[in-house]
Amino acid sequence: MNVKTSVRIGAVAGAVALGLGIMAPVASADPVSPTDYRVLAGVGSDTTQDVTNALGLAVDNGTLIASYNATGSATVKTRATGCQITRPNGSSAGITALNNAADNSTGCVDFARSSRGPAADGTDLTFIPFAEDQVTVAVRDDSALTADPDFTAAQLKSIYECTLTSLNGVALTPLLPQAGSGTRSFFLSSIGNPTPGSCVGTMQEHNGVELNTAGDIAPYSVAQYNAQVGGAVPDRHGDTVLGLIGGDVISRDVYNVVPTAELTDPVIASTFVGAGSKVCSETGTIEDFGFTLIDDCGSTTLKGES
Repeated sequence: MNVKTSVRIGAVAGAVALGLGIMAPVASADPVSPTDYRVLAGVGSDTTQDVTNALGLAVDNGTLIASYNATGSATVKTRATGCQITRPNGSSAGITALNNAADNSTGCVDFARSSRGPAADGTDLTFIPFAEDQVTVAVRDDSALTADPDFTAAQLKSIYECTLTSLNGVALTPLLPQAGSGTRSFFLSSIGNPTPGSCVGTMQEHNGVELNTAGDIAPYSVAQYNAQVGGAVPDRHGDTVLGLIGGDVISRDVYNVVPTAELTDPVIASTFVGAGSKVCSETGTIEDFGFTLIDDCGSTTLKGES
C-alpha cells in the first residue's frame, strides 16, 4: 500500500512530465573505479539502475552497494578475483545471474534489481519492494497520436497484436523493450497478455531516442521519464511525451531480489529488510529519482523462483 501516490504526468496536447524539482545528475553508471567492488553486487533492471546507483553512493559512504548498469560493456567484473560475467540487461537477466551465483556459490552477484514480481512460484528468491513506479505509454511529441494520447488496454492489446494498425491517420509502429525486461512483461500482462505480432519492433527500455517515426509507441517508466526530463539521470527521452492507459497510469512495485536463504545474513538484512533498512531509509534519494514511497518497503513476504 502506498504512503503517497502521485501521478507525475499531465496532459497538454499530449502528456508531459510535470516539473519535479529533481536534482542534478547523481549516479548513472557502474561504480566509478573498476576496482571499486564494494560489499554487495547488484545487476538487472534498467528501470531501477539509476536510483540503485545513487543508493550505492548514499549508503555507508559508498562502500556497501555496487550497482552495475543494464547496458554498457559486454561483461562486468563484480569481484577482485574472478566474477567476469556477461552484463545482465533487464530484470529477468539479473534474476538469472543471481540464481546462477547462488546455485554455483560463486559470490559474484548478491542481489538483482527487478521491476517485476516473481515469474514462477516457489520460495528460493525473495522480492523485497523498496518503491513504486508507474508505467504508461510514450509517443513522439510531433505525432498526430498526441491528439488523443489516452489509450485503452483493449486498444493497446490490438496494437501489439498488429490487428489495429492505424490511429489518427498514422500507421502504427509499436515497440517493446528488449527480451528479459521487467517493464516488457509487466506492460504486456497489464494490457491483456497479447502475443506480439510481426509489426512489433524492439528497443532498449526507457530510451525515447529510439522512437523516431510518427507511429512509434512504447511502454515507458514514469519514474525514468521524469528523472530524465528533470536532470537526475542522462536525458534519453528524445522527442517523446507520455500518454495514459484508460485515463491513468499503471502502478507497480519495484524490487531488490535476494536469495531467501540469505535473509538471515546481517549485511543483507540491514541493507534491504524492513522499513528501517539502509535502502528504505534513503527516502530522499528514492524520491529524487522519480519513484513513490511505499509503506511496505523492506517486506519479505513475496517469494518466487525466478
